[in-house]
Amino acid sequence: MNTPIIRTNERVAEVGWFVDLCNGDTQYLGELDNDRRSNFEHCAAIIKKADEAGFDSILLPSAYTVGLDPLFFAAGIAKELKQIQPIVAVRMGEIHPPMLGRILAGIDHELEGRLIINIISSDLPGYSTDNVYRYRKSGEIIDILKKGWNTDVIDHKGENYTFKLPSDPVKPYQQNGGPLLYFGGMSEPARELAAEKADVFLLWPETEAQMAETMSDMSERAARFGRKLDFGLRIHMIVRETEEEAKAYARKLISKLDEDEGLALRSRGQDSFSYGVYRQDLLRKNADLEGFIEPLVWSGIGKAWSGCGSALCGSAEQILGKLDRYMDMGMRSFIFSGFPLIEECEYVSKLILPHLPQAKLPVLQGRTPSYVPETPLTFAELR
Repeated sequence: MNTPIIRTNERVAEVGWFVDLCNGDTQYLGELDNDRRSNFEHCAAIIKKADEAGFDSILLPSAYTVGLDPLFFAAGIAKELKQIQPIVAVRMGEIHPPMLGRILAGIDHELEGRLIINIISSDLPGYSTDNVYRYRKSGEIIDILKKGWNTDVIDHKGENYTFKLPSDPVKPYQQNGGPLLYFGGMSEPARELAAEKADVFLLWPETEAQMAETMSDMSERAARFGRKLDFGLRIHMIVRETEEEAKAYARKLISKLDEDEGLALRSRGQDSFSYGVYRQDLLRKNADLEGFIEPLVWSGIGKAWSGCGSALCGSAEQILGKLDRYMDMGMRSFIFSGFPLIEECEYVSKLILPHLPQAKLPVLQGRTPSYVPETPLTFAELR
């Protein structure tokens, strides 16, 4: 196994949290929690809690479920945030690319340059396309967005879109390359697209050996394009003062879970049958009797959660040691979550956050905002 190519040997990372916009926040996995429904008030409380606690970023997911749209929510909450960077999931093809660029620009100005974009390439709701074509179309949309950010004219002639438009309406606050692009996907076309166009390749939890193999592969692919990738890890957290307390809470979390209901919940997502989800399911099936795929990595979350299916489960000291190992592998971004989101944010912010060396990833990459227009564009002007 090759050693992953990494940007820096320092143990430093951007540390993020997660706001569930899709009605998944709950006290017990598999149970709809009416006190934690994804209305604006509850989701605003989650993101403000993470902002106050000092998390660097927060992921806003996208799904066709009852809840909130990530672009809508990001625009509505932007002016209430102090320093946190929203990572907004954007499904390619949902919105005509120039208009998508205009919306993203408005949100980035509202955030004063703190917008990060998570590129999503799964099928649109109710519509199925060829996997290879879908990623090819996503790449074309990314090209259009980047032309708008970096050139005076969006002059594009491609497989799906052809137009020549002025780029002024889509200029973001960040004028040194535009917002960072996060991207995740384990299939061959997903890996190739990420290697060519993404800034951060986002992984779901697997064994250290599996993740190192993926990181090495992605680094080699990116090098063929003359590029380097940073790596991020999306993972749940169950952290307590002792390992016994953490494991007891993990058992409590799934104590009311019905297997059939869990399957129904897992199947809600547009990407619930992706290759990445298949790998998560396979890991869970091969876990030990307690559900651990390796020490400290508990796969029970995946019984009711499509996608990121495992949590770090242990004492603060154990989990900090594991995070050190991940940073030594080359991880430069973590996106944590826990159930329920506000309560577990408290545990992570007290037991983990003060001991992690933090730095916002755009700063690590030398991509701090550099553009302040004479008349700032606001999202209100775009509505």
